[in-house]
Amino acid sequence: MLLSLSVRDFVIVDALTLEFNQGFTVLTGETGAGKSIILDALGLLLGDRAEGAQVRTGADRADLSAVFDISRLPELGAWLCGNDLAGDDGELQLRRSLDKNGRSKSFINGQIATLAQLREIGDYLVDIHGQHAHQSLVRPDMQRGLLDAYAGATSLARDVNSAWQDWQGARRAREEAERMSRESEVERERLNWQIGELSELGLQPDEWTPLNQQHSRLANAVELAQSAQHAVDSLSEKDGNCLSILTQVQSRLSRLAGVDPRLADTLALLDSVDAELREVVYSLRDYASDLDEDPAELARIEGRIETLIGVARKYRCQPQDLGEKLVDWQRQLATLEASTDQEALATTEAAALARYRTQAEALSAKRRQAAGELSKRIAGEMQRLAMGGARFAIELSALAEPSAHGLESIEYLVAANAGSTLRPLAKVASGGELSRISLSMQVVISQVAAVPTLIFDEVDVGIGGRVAEVVGKLLKELGSHYQVLAITHLPQVASCGDAHWQVAKENIHGSTVSRILPLDTEQRVTELARMLGGEAITETTRQHAAEMLAANA
Repeated sequence: MLLSLSVRDFVIVDALTLEFNQGFTVLTGETGAGKSIILDALGLLLGDRAEGAQVRTGADRADLSAVFDISRLPELGAWLCGNDLAGDDGELQLRRSLDKNGRSKSFINGQIATLAQLREIGDYLVDIHGQHAHQSLVRPDMQRGLLDAYAGATSLARDVNSAWQDWQGARRAREEAERMSRESEVERERLNWQIGELSELGLQPDEWTPLNQQHSRLANAVELAQSAQHAVDSLSEKDGNCLSILTQVQSRLSRLAGVDPRLADTLALLDSVDAELREVVYSLRDYASDLDEDPAELARIEGRIETLIGVARKYRCQPQDLGEKLVDWQRQLATLEASTDQEALATTEAAALARYRTQAEALSAKRRQAAGELSKRIAGEMQRLAMGGARFAIELSALAEPSAHGLESIEYLVAANAGSTLRPLAKVASGGELSRISLSMQVVISQVAAVPTLIFDEVDVGIGGRVAEVVGKLLKELGSHYQVLAITHLPQVASCGDAHWQVAKENIHGSTVSRILPLDTEQRVTELARMLGGEAITETTRQHAAEMLAANA
């Protein structure tokens, strides 16, 4: 339920903070005092479009915030968690700021949110009945949900939805198998041909790199042999080669080592260099002897490389990836050749459809039974609310195709006056009539509806006397199940409130501001007397007001 609402620099409100309680709260005041400000503020917090004109004159920005207790709304809690917008356990904070240019920012539990998210949250929290938005009772999904709830079929409706999803999944699997069966023969032929072409290549694992290395050696065999022989000559064969010079140095230093022992370490290093140079010479001689010009082998390798490049280009891959491509095609072919049991899939689909129809038909039966009873009870409440001759009906129409929600569409129809034609509730022209119809419906379904806060904007338009008393008592009755807030001009309605707030305008430093004040018992008597007799409050009107208040305590 709504716990608090704070408004700053909004329309004609400079600063306002309201704390809400359970039960039935009435809002009264003279026309133009700003009673609709609460509705407008809540509307913005629940995703309505903002306008710069809603910022109070002289201010740069309007700030709105509200706190809700959602401890009894587990589905909303799950939605918040699923959207990474969860806040304190059991509490929801909404905030919206609006500048004078019409730009706004929205926050859910301190995190930036979209208007779509605010609107989705609003469906869980508040219903505003009257000539404003948030009239969820005209939405097909809400009408269907309320009928199912009244019929005690909410769980069955979920089962029907689940069965429908299962059936659709089974049907898609069968259709996909049929499509694959039609296409698989052509695909198998293509894959077999491609696999055959690559298989004929006799691809070897990791062939490409060694093949290119071998080609490089054969193509440069002469230069490699000449370079190896030149190195051998320089190290050991030519006059003045490295090894002979090194031997002379070793011999001379060996004689001097007896004179200065410090040369021993240097001689040891020279011995090591001599050994390594000789190993280099041996290695180069072996390398040169292994090199052999082989034009035929070079031609063969060049041909292999060209073949691999050509096939790779054909299949739009790199030559080194041809082996992986072959394995992938073989895997695809194996999948296609794994025969799909279409008969088994068709049997599964038929069983899923049968389960769906069994549950959907059971849901339809519950809906038909509940629709008549609910229609009669709502029509009865409408008669009590000055809608003599009005009729109400819930129409169940068979769908051409079964849906996730069952075998029929559900539409609430109303004829507001005797002799008029039943029309969809969403097309009722009079806002006052829609408010009273909604009130009738809320009274009947109060035990099953899910939205915890109901706001009624002038549901008493066009009524008075005894009917106004009935409206007040109905709202009070709703207050035992919901948090109810009603804006009213009728003392008969206002006297039924569990709490009473008065809206008034003040002139402060030449600027008009709106104030909302909670009234105590004596102040309520005065306000009811004003509503009964206008500005001239007499002892008689005060006595009448006190009697009305006492009668509805």
